[in-house]
Amino acid sequence: MPRTGSRGGPQTRAKIAEVAGGLFLEHGFDAVTVADIAKAAGLSSVTVFKHFPRKEDLFLDRQDEAEDLLVAALRKPGNAVDLLHRLTLELADAGHPLSGLDPRSVPFFQTVAESPALANRAREIAASLQQALTRELPPTETAPLLAAFFVAGYTTVVVDTASRRLAGEPLDAVAVDHRVRLESLYDALRNGLG
Repeated sequence: MPRTGSRGGPQTRAKIAEVAGGLFLEHGFDAVTVADIAKAAGLSSVTVFKHFPRKEDLFLDRQDEAEDLLVAALRKPGNAVDLLHRLTLELADAGHPLSGLDPRSVPFFQTVAESPALANRAREIAASLQQALTRELPPTETAPLLAAFFVAGYTTVVVDTASRRLAGEPLDAVAVDHRVRLESLYDALRNGLG
């Protein structure tokens, strides 16, 4: 059972993530150690590792949320592509961090872009989400392909959005194009490329 006291549970996890995020944004991911985070949070390194087994997960801490959103979307009645389409449009409309359209996301993108370890972990997370999606889709011969195409396509849309935001393009213009690229992704998923 997870601990819920002042030194355990969700409150401690949230505190660690907040402290780590601030240190990473201020000093860069590679310059900050887990010991630095633990000290700033008033905790031990062991406690930090109990909540976040990998340093990269202190910064890229939305994997569980992403998987939960995908699973919840696909458990609704309807066509899988339509359900994923609806989910990603909702994320975009809300400016959710997983869409790449959160107005506060530029420092996050910059930190990821500057760290090979974070970029590698992001690829691992994408592969894990692809596996989760495959498990959740109806068991057909094409389910693994749909999962792979969706994850690759959505990742491409978000990375392009991030690159444009890092280049200084205004969020409003990028958001409009983000939606256009999402529509292109779902057109390709429904009808194929060509």
